Amino acid sequence: MKYAIPVQPTTTLAIAGSEEVFPVHRIYCVGRNYAAHAREMGKDPDRDPPFFFMKPACAAVQAGEQPIDIAYPPMTGNFHHEIELVVTIGIGGKDIPLEQALDHVHGYAVGLDMTRRDLQLDARDKGRPWEFGKSFAQSAPIGPIHTVAQVGHLSTATISLTVNEQPRQTSDIAKLIWSVAESISYLSRYETLVPGDVIMTGTPEGVGAVVQGDVMRGHIDGLGEIVVRVAK
Repeated sequence: MKYAIPVQPTTTLAIAGSEEVFPVHRIYCVGRNYAAHAREMGKDPDRDPPFFFMKPACAAVQAGEQPIDIAYPPMTGNFHHEIELVVTIGIGGKDIPLEQALDHVHGYAVGLDMTRRDLQLDARDKGRPWEFGKSFAQSAPIGPIHTVAQVGHLSTATISLTVNEQPRQTSDIAKLIWSVAESISYLSRYETLVPGDVIMTGTPEGVGAVVQGDVMRGHIDGLGEIVVRVAK
């Protein structure tokens, strides 16, 4: 097969303690999946069924304990951090029963859903898609993946983020409105999941803006931390 144009490289993520890498296929994101965050965004979590938006594979960028730089994106003046538990899919499927959903998980990681908040809110208020606010290059820094064989399935763990060593977000993944298993099962009713898919499970309260030079440090107990700097 001869391609008409240059083929872009596959986006990959490191697997903790391994030379293998995880090829990223699609990135699904659960919206407003912590009650306190839903309220700070002006929504009532008790009334909303789960919903998803997507990021392109090129949004993923490898992060870890050593600082990495991401660009401050164009066309925004309100660039927000959102710390999240990331789930990677190792076994595909559709209409996955809830009690079997965790069998499809390959591993877990710490991630950031970086957001052009002004563009997202403008789109929301106009009833338009969120893509310009959420779906752009380097908008998903993700740490090394810890496989299920390494860490099991996390049901409770502190999740936190600091900016320039000042606390911004602190919660526990036990407070997810829709659990990992529920999110996988629900999503698989609408789209067949395949190995390489990634699910970002939502962020707790405390989201806020970062500017050039700020250093974000995200942590989830059992999964380590990531350090991400907004490039000058």
